[in-house]
Amino acid sequence: MKTLLLLLLLCHVSSPVKHSLKFFIAASSGIPNVPEVMASALVDDVHAGYCDTNTQIADVKLDWVKNYFDKNPEDREWFVAECFVNLPRFFKVTISLLMQVLNQREGVHILQMTEGCEWDEETGEVNGILQYGYNGEDFISLDLKTLTWIALKPEAVAIKLAWDSEEATIKRYANFLTQLCPDWLKNSIDYRNTSLLRTDPPSVSLLQKTPSSPVSCHATGFYPDRAMMFWTKDGEELHEDVDQGEILPNHDGTFQMSVDLNISSVSPEDWRRYDCVFQLSGVKEDIITKLDKAEIRTNRVPPSEFPAAAVIGVVVGLLLLLLCISGLFIWRRNNNGFRPANTSDSSPPDAASN
Repeated sequence: MKTLLLLLLLCHVSSPVKHSLKFFIAASSGIPNVPEVMASALVDDVHAGYCDTNTQIADVKLDWVKNYFDKNPEDREWFVAECFVNLPRFFKVTISLLMQVLNQREGVHILQMTEGCEWDEETGEVNGILQYGYNGEDFISLDLKTLTWIALKPEAVAIKLAWDSEEATIKRYANFLTQLCPDWLKNSIDYRNTSLLRTDPPSVSLLQKTPSSPVSCHATGFYPDRAMMFWTKDGEELHEDVDQGEILPNHDGTFQMSVDLNISSVSPEDWRRYDCVFQLSGVKEDIITKLDKAEIRTNRVPPSEFPAAAVIGVVVGLLLLLLCISGLFIWRRNNNGFRPANTSDSSPPDAASN
């Protein structure tokens, strides 16, 4: 089934011997504001990907799968089409069929499907599963040994008889569950291993807000997120006066972290005894950064470096502005509050008095 063929790319396995991939798909009818179709991919019970017809967004949970889609945009387009076109069409037709066979009228109905495979890396054994649930109850499943459907409740017998006659469809399901699913799973494991073995070293900096603030050892741009960073004194790891930060994601898929050292009780001559150590999984050599005052970055501007000329210019400008405001106030007082009265007898009478 093409729908699930590409979804297999969402797999991520954690067991070194046995690997499993399962898809849980649910379709609903007659429920307002609920997606018609929701699909999740789980590997070893770990959520790997999700999509639904409401958001129209294929949410991939694993970084290495996102990287794969970035390098293979045609597969991303196919995945999106399967999620938002083919799956809704298939489940809509199937729900309609079930309602017709079961003589049900319009109303709320939910169809669920669990499909996937298990592969034992050590023995090579493969097991497949395909089972449907309807309105919250197990309904029908495929027996891969007999290539027939098993009715899990009496109401499913009619569907079993109808689906047993579709031998070509059963063979396609069996081929997917026992051949395509394990093959895609193995290929995905190979790609995952290649991707996750990549290591990117960080850029490490020493940061400090003020001379009395803790010194922060900040690492950014590293990959993967399996890393440790700590302060040492004379080669021994410190636990006191140390504030350990969390590993945080960057926008480009790499990570960052920091660890702070309180230096309030450290004398200047002892700074050389302190080191910041960064360790990255898969990399043998540690990145060691010595506590050196000359290497610390800060936003604080020392008084000796502050632009005195600019300060003098600002002060002079403010004084000139103050003089201008004072002169304007004196001028307005002399021309308004102390204006002499007009005593001339020859002045014409006010037009309003006529």
